[in-house]
Amino acid sequence: MKIIKQLKGIFPPVPTMVDKHGNLDQAKMANLLEHIIKSDADGMLILGSGGEFCHMTPELRLEVAEFCVKHVNKRIPVMVGISSPSTKETIEYGQHAASIGADAALVVNPYYALLNSDAIYNHYKAVAENVNLPILLYNFPALTGQDIGIDTITRLAKDVPNIVGLKDTIDNISHTREVINRVHAFRPDFVIFSGFDEYMLDTLILGGHGGIPATFNFAPHITKGIYNAFVAKDYEKAFSMQRKLAKLMPVYAIEIPFFGVIKQALKLIGVDVSTEVLAPVQKLTSEKKKAVEKLLTESKII
Repeated sequence: MKIIKQLKGIFPPVPTMVDKHGNLDQAKMANLLEHIIKSDADGMLILGSGGEFCHMTPELRLEVAEFCVKHVNKRIPVMVGISSPSTKETIEYGQHAASIGADAALVVNPYYALLNSDAIYNHYKAVAENVNLPILLYNFPALTGQDIGIDTITRLAKDVPNIVGLKDTIDNISHTREVINRVHAFRPDFVIFSGFDEYMLDTLILGGHGGIPATFNFAPHITKGIYNAFVAKDYEKAFSMQRKLAKLMPVYAIEIPFFGVIKQALKLIGVDVSTEVLAPVQKLTSEKKKAVEKLLTESKII
């Protein structure tokens, strides 16, 4: 298995374009994928949390993965979310992702049932051993109900070669810092992505590799600008862009979950997308649409 060297930079979580019946809207999806590529993303994440995988049928998940990987056609790396509470199903999604030409897979720890550390370890080990792709752990305790655990992350990094990195979506930068300190001591190439947009610069400073920010979808010049400025060692510019990003963070509080908010923001910047969402999530009310527009106007995005 070839570990791609391009696993760094900005890999935005791409919203899934669906019609009012919950079917994949291929034309709108293609528009969005082209927007992401033209906006200079280093890669993209399909079927992440912002891609609404949690509300999809298995058939829709497979269709979305196939369409996106084929449409992107290796122009930039495509990471596919393959998460499921079932180890067997996660492996099946992973094998499908590998068969269609995905470049990497992202796996959140099994959710609903709380698991001991050995169960989490064995889940990831089984997935990695049965999926011929670089695997990234996805730590999102606010949604899964538990942290993967720094000891378990360290153990997996030591034992499983094709577990190549971590997306750390945790509201505590000290957690990411400790993972970097522990894992990079013996595996300095282990990829660390920030899950929360506003922690990406901190993650880079600590030795991480980039971020998976949903704000890139509608404000690519800000999140990619932070990354580019950091790489160029233009720290004053990075700090300035970080302050601009901070003013955008209320976007995530307009509606919970934020799926429809990102789609509405994309529409406001002129991308021809669908703002439909998958049930049980509901479309934004007119008041919340106005709140998105107000935030983007005040932040000088539109």
